Amino acid sequence: MSIEIKPSQALDLWRIAIVESVRRDSPDLSARQMALMLTVYLTPAPHTVRGLSDALNISKPAITRALDRLSSLGMVKRKVDEDDRRSVLIQRTVKGSVFLREFGDIIVSAGKKTE
Repeated sequence: MSIEIKPSQALDLWRIAIVESVRRDSPDLSARQMALMLTVYLTPAPHTVRGLSDALNISKPAITRALDRLSSLGMVKRKVDEDDRRSVLIQRTVKGSVFLREFGDIIVSAGKKTE
């Protein structure tokens, strides 16, 4: 199912959702951190720094910095890959799942306000 909206409507939807998200008592994520969260939660695992760097076309140090912040917030966790102990897997957390579900609700609500 696709929804057709004008660019100005899409931007207004995004504006309403972002404004509502920063008003809440939840972490204020950067665009890079949000892109990383959405990739980890909405694409099939496993996720590694190298894989996320390739998927997002962002440097590995930038991915690591974003993961440091997300990890400190409890949104993702790192786990050593038992099959290749040199590799670290990025895993979802309950806190991160709740955050994104609530953010999705904010977007749905914003969509209703733009109708």
